Amino acid sequence: MLDQPLTSKMLAEKDGAVGRLIFNNPARHNAVSLEMWQAVGQIMEDFDNDDAIRVIVVTGAGGKAFVSGADISEFKEKRANEQAAAEYAKISEMARVRLNETLKPTIAMIRGYCIGGGLGIATCCDLRIASDNSTFAVPAAKLGLGYNYPGLKRLVDIVGPSFAKEIFYTARQFTSDEARTMGLVNRVLPGAELEDYVKKYAETIARNAPLTIRAVKKVVSEVLKDESQRDMKGADEAVKICFRSKDYIEGRDAFMEKRKPVFTGT
Repeated sequence: MLDQPLTSKMLAEKDGAVGRLIFNNPARHNAVSLEMWQAVGQIMEDFDNDDAIRVIVVTGAGGKAFVSGADISEFKEKRANEQAAAEYAKISEMARVRLNETLKPTIAMIRGYCIGGGLGIATCCDLRIASDNSTFAVPAAKLGLGYNYPGLKRLVDIVGPSFAKEIFYTARQFTSDEARTMGLVNRVLPGAELEDYVKKYAETIARNAPLTIRAVKKVVSEVLKDESQRDMKGADEAVKICFRSKDYIEGRDAFMEKRKPVFTGT
């Protein structure tokens, strides 16, 4: 069971097979502080180690923002020079890597502002489902900020190089419909329907075979790497584990018996 997070500005909830990681700084549109970045890793470690959790939903509190970016009020103290900025970037990237590399499926539930670092968090998730009043932007070119390779690669892998350049070059805000056209989000829902839709979507995923989903996530992650860096043995092993599992027998038997399978992840 998770101990108290490092800060009250990050919340962790468990609802059956679904874990929720919630950015809880609504007074600043869920802008992320250094403590919040550190707490992301703490929460993700707990979710990763809890076999009961099969899907992770990432969202923001307050109804007006997913995450509006980094907490700029900290910049003078936490990112005052190149060395401090590098240390800050290291900690924040560790949190993003933890979210991006979890073996469990992740869904970003986006309502309102998804700006800068918030967009970076969303691209760490497997799926992005947004309300129709959401807005997306990376205003780095208005602040003189540089973005490192991992963050840009995640964005390019999702929307392609041309849209990634447009997002950065213009630094403007894009609507949810534009985001869907880019492939940045998977679904756009009316705001009143978003939470219920994501809940049912997550529960649908949670009922499916965890080892199959894990294998797909592993193989897709290898596809996105340079060919020389791909872990093909690991990808092959993830697939073989599915066929050696009790869940494979359960799925086959349930199909023949015309009933819903009950998967255990073993």
